[in-house]
Amino acid sequence: MRRQISRVLEAFPVSEPTKEKLRLGGRKILDTWKLFRRSRLGMMGMTMLVFFVMLAAFAGQAMTLLSWMSGFLGHPWSSPYGPFQMTGDGVMQPPSFKHWLGTDADEQDILSRVIYGSRVSLEIGFVASVVSMGLGTLIGLMAGFWGGWRDEALMRVTDVFLVLPWLSLMIVLATTLPGGQSVTKVIFVISITGWSYTARLVRAEVLSLKERVFVERARAIGSSDLQIVRRHIFPNVFPLVFANTIITVALSILSESTLSYIALGPPPTKVVTWGNILYAASQRNAMGNGLYWWIVVPGICIVVVVLAFTFIGYALDEIFNPRLRRR
Repeated sequence: MRRQISRVLEAFPVSEPTKEKLRLGGRKILDTWKLFRRSRLGMMGMTMLVFFVMLAAFAGQAMTLLSWMSGFLGHPWSSPYGPFQMTGDGVMQPPSFKHWLGTDADEQDILSRVIYGSRVSLEIGFVASVVSMGLGTLIGLMAGFWGGWRDEALMRVTDVFLVLPWLSLMIVLATTLPGGQSVTKVIFVISITGWSYTARLVRAEVLSLKERVFVERARAIGSSDLQIVRRHIFPNVFPLVFANTIITVALSILSESTLSYIALGPPPTKVVTWGNILYAASQRNAMGNGLYWWIVVPGICIVVVVLAFTFIGYALDEIFNPRLRRR
């Protein structure tokens, strides 16, 4: 594999130092993948995550496949339904070959809404995690590297976000901020409440790194603060941030589900997420009416995806932190 990478790089019209950097990067990725494959939890989480990502990316094709399977089993052919399409087969119908999870109170196919809901739930999880990790990493780098009054000011703000109750802060922001109940607003609320732990984590790592010999040598040859952070500090912090980001995706999906369940997320009539499917089910007293599948299936999807990201994050933590690696 390494030889193949070298052959591919030879075809790129870049300088030799750049090719060498790309080679080193490719080798690090290959070494990380080899270690990752040894983790049973990591591979289990990766398998579950790939399944849901493929389901979200090809939701329409998945519905067509399920319709074909329904016809193949000898039952009437059922056309694939959209997330907001009324089936015309009655409300709150029990599971059948035509509607594998039945219909909801608006005559919509529950399975279709669960499949299409994976798109927005994963989108919110990924985007909110990237934004919150980016903000936390930036603040942690600035506070740890510069120190002094900047560190004091940034850490006091960070402490405020750390001590405030997470759920209460999300509810207050979701209720008071303008913008209605939109996906963008949900992403902003989750991002602004989830960066503080990362900032503390990155700051602690930067405080250790900036005292290392290679940083002192970089200063001695005249490197600027920006060059030191970009070339020496951040590359050493990135593995820690990456592993933390994976786990934060799971927390972001749980946060969206929580906000949607208490009617502060995207409305189920405009956007489909696993969280607002649960909200709609609770509003129609699904459990009281015996419609357990309306609640159980999206709930299982949330649990499985959260477990997938948690397993992957645990495996990456073992790889990037040699003290935790099994020998």
